[in-house]
Amino acid sequence: MKTVRVVAAVLKTINQNSKPVIFATARGYGEFKGQWEFPGGKIEQGETPQQALKREIKEELDTEIEVHNLIDTVEYDYPNFHLSMDCFWCEVISGNLVLKEHEAARWLTREELDSVQWLPADIDLISKIKDEMLAME
Repeated sequence: MKTVRVVAAVLKTINQNSKPVIFATARGYGEFKGQWEFPGGKIEQGETPQQALKREIKEELDTEIEVHNLIDTVEYDYPNFHLSMDCFWCEVISGNLVLKEHEAARWLTREELDSVQWLPADIDLISKIKDEMLAME
C-alpha cells in the first residue's frame, strides 16, 4: 500500500473570552468534501515537515505561521493508501487565514472540538489536543 506523508497545522490562539481555541477547516473538494481537518498538505521532496507546513499554510490560507512542537505522528490506513501525518502546534504570525481550498473554517474551544465531523485520521488527534487545551486554560 502506498504511503502518503503529510503535515498538519494545529493553529492555536486565545479568544476574546480568554479561552484557548483551535483552527479547523472543512475540505472543499474530493471524497471527504465537507469533513473537517487541520490544514496542511503533502511534504515535497527535500522539505522538512516544518518547511512543508509553512509552505502549505501560505498556499492554502495566505498566512505566515510559526511551527512549534510536534503533537503526534498519526498513522492511518485509508482504503487506497496509508497516511503518515506529522501534526504540529502552530501560531499565526501574519495574515488573515483566507480560505483558498476549504469551504469553511472555525475556531473551536475544547468543548466544541466534537461538534464537527472530523476526517478519520484527524479523530485520533482530538483527545491529545483536548488534554493540551485543558492545560492551557
